[in-house]
Amino acid sequence: MDHLTFTPVDKQIHDGKHVFPQVIVNDGSIKSVDECKQWIKNNLADLEQALADSGAVLFRGFPVDSAESFDEFSNAFDYPNFTYQESLSNAVRINFTERVFTANEAPKDVDIYLHHEMAQTPISPSKLFFFCQSAADQGGATPLCRSDMLFDELRNQQPELAQNFISKGLKYTTHMPAENDPNSGQGRSWKSTLSVDSIEEAEAKLSDLGYTWKWLVDGSLKATTPVLPAVIQMGEERQVFYNQLIAAYMGWKGVKEDPSSAITYGDGTHIPVEGLELATRLANDFTFDLEWQDGDVALVDNYLTMHGRRSYSGDRKRQVLVALAID
Repeated sequence: MDHLTFTPVDKQIHDGKHVFPQVIVNDGSIKSVDECKQWIKNNLADLEQALADSGAVLFRGFPVDSAESFDEFSNAFDYPNFTYQESLSNAVRINFTERVFTANEAPKDVDIYLHHEMAQTPISPSKLFFFCQSAADQGGATPLCRSDMLFDELRNQQPELAQNFISKGLKYTTHMPAENDPNSGQGRSWKSTLSVDSIEEAEAKLSDLGYTWKWLVDGSLKATTPVLPAVIQMGEERQVFYNQLIAAYMGWKGVKEDPSSAITYGDGTHIPVEGLELATRLANDFTFDLEWQDGDVALVDNYLTMHGRRSYSGDRKRQVLVALAID
């Protein structure tokens, strides 16, 4: 298996030029992690081009079966590591190695809605590696959505809304509990999220990052970001709907009842609910559900592609691990 060979699968999305996602199936010739690493190095330029064109590449049938072998596989791409401890994400995770951690510790009946990883913070990774160590009995797919296609259609249908997203940007308000809450998709405590030990250290870090904040009586923290982009430019042709709007609107507690409690335009004005509903509906048209098989690895361009998690059921625990990279 010297060169890249892409395998068609059901329900791939075609944009006229590229296929989303691209799928590479091991023909059986790669039998060890060391052979994986050498194959990646030999084909790195083509793999990176496939990722740039498509937005996601799925590797199936490769000899990856543990957090440690996944660590080696993802590290073979030689991207700068971005550890979860460095992030400002407030989802609860469990680390297996320095670079590998659980995708999300939220209960299996909770949907994680489409989002770009950490786009609601000033610091976000450029690439994500997902590894399925154990697929669920039922459900548990990872939806992948091409956000450039989504934004093109949003602009076609509501050009004024699209322009407001471009020109105004967004602000997000999140609540960080005093202690980790593993039953919440946003349950990471403020100490863990900010990597601090005291209120004074938290306030210093928030100030450096441009946040505003308020301490609540239960010891939790309400923090609002500086203005962050809702749309980013990738090259000359692609404008990408790069944000956490769908996840916030659909999945954050209390947001559907009052979106302005968590998301506003960058100037503080309200985003029309019909605009949030439109973006959520359109995302379905450009989403591929990755139905995991044990040993699958997916490399995702976090700037181009949103991801989420479908709820799942059955006795078998779904275990998807993640590694992050940043350019």
